[in-house]
Amino acid sequence: MTELLAYFEQELPKINGFLDEETDKLEGLVKGVAKHVLLAPGKRIRPILTILSARALGYSKEDIYPLASSLELLHAATLLHDDILDDADLRRGVTASHLVFGITETVLAGDVLLALANLIGADYGKSRISSILASAIMSTAEGEIREIAHISEPKVDRDIYMDIIIGKTARLLEASCRIGAAVACDDTELEDALGDFGLNMGIAFQLVDDALDYESPVGDTGKPEGGDLKEGKVTLPLILYLEMLEDKEAESLLAEIKNRTLSDARRDEVLESIRAHGLGTKTRQSAAEYIEKAKACLTPLSDSVESRVLKLSADFVLTRRK
Repeated sequence: MTELLAYFEQELPKINGFLDEETDKLEGLVKGVAKHVLLAPGKRIRPILTILSARALGYSKEDIYPLASSLELLHAATLLHDDILDDADLRRGVTASHLVFGITETVLAGDVLLALANLIGADYGKSRISSILASAIMSTAEGEIREIAHISEPKVDRDIYMDIIIGKTARLLEASCRIGAAVACDDTELEDALGDFGLNMGIAFQLVDDALDYESPVGDTGKPEGGDLKEGKVTLPLILYLEMLEDKEAESLLAEIKNRTLSDARRDEVLESIRAHGLGTKTRQSAAEYIEKAKACLTPLSDSVESRVLKLSADFVLTRRK
C-alpha cells in the first residue's frame, strides 16, 4: 500500500488547494457551509479516481485538478442534503452542517456546490463531461428517493437494497472514473472499462460502509454506532440478520423499524446479534466479490503507476476500517 499512500500524499494538496480557493470565492453563509463540509477530514477518493483514470490513459495536463475537484464538490453537496434527510448529528466526526448553519442555508449551499461542479465541468468544452456529471447527480438523487421509500416501507429485499446503493453511491464513483477517461480520450471502450471499475468499486465501498456501521464505534467512523438501524435503513448486515429469523420475528422487527418504535435496548440487542453472527464480515465478503470484478475491468489498461494504484485503491476500499 506504500505506492497508494504516496500517490494520495502527492495529489491531495493540489485537490485541497483548489477546493479551498473555490470556496473562498463564495459569499456569506454559503462559504461557511461549504468550508465546514469540505474541510472536515475526508478520503477524497472521487477526485483521486478521476486523476488516476485520466493519467492511466496518458493525460498529463495540470487542468485535471479542477475537473477532479468538481467530483468532490458534487459529493459534498450530496452529503449536505443527505444529512438533512437523515437528521444526522455528525458528518466525518464533526457536527452536521444543518445543525450549525440551519436547514434552509444548508440546502441552498448544497445547490450552489452542485451548480459549481457543473460550471467547472462545462469549462472543458466537452459535452460528454457535462453529460456524465448530470447523470451522476440524477442517479444520486434517485438512489436517495429509493432509500426514503424503503425506509417508509422496509422489506427484506436484496434487489431493492442493491438499487439503492448503486444509485446513491456507486454511480458517483463510476462518474469519477468516466470523467477522467472522457477528458483523456474519446475511446468509449476505455471509458466503459474505467466506468465499470468505478461502479463495482462503488458498490463494494457502500457494502463496506454498511458493514462498518455495525462494526465500529463513533470514534472510528465519524458516525454514530448503529446509525443505519436507528434511521430505519435496511442494509445488508440487517438483511442477513432478518433472513436468519423466523418470519414472524422478522415481520415484528421490520414493523418496529418502520414505526420508529425500536427501543434502545432492542437496538443494542440487534447490534450485538449481528456482531455475534459475523454479519459485518459476511457483508465484506460480498464486497470482495465486487472488488474482484472491479480489478478485472482494468485489463485493457497498459501497465503504469496509475493503473497499479487503481487496483490498490480497490483493495484499500475492502480493508478500510473508517
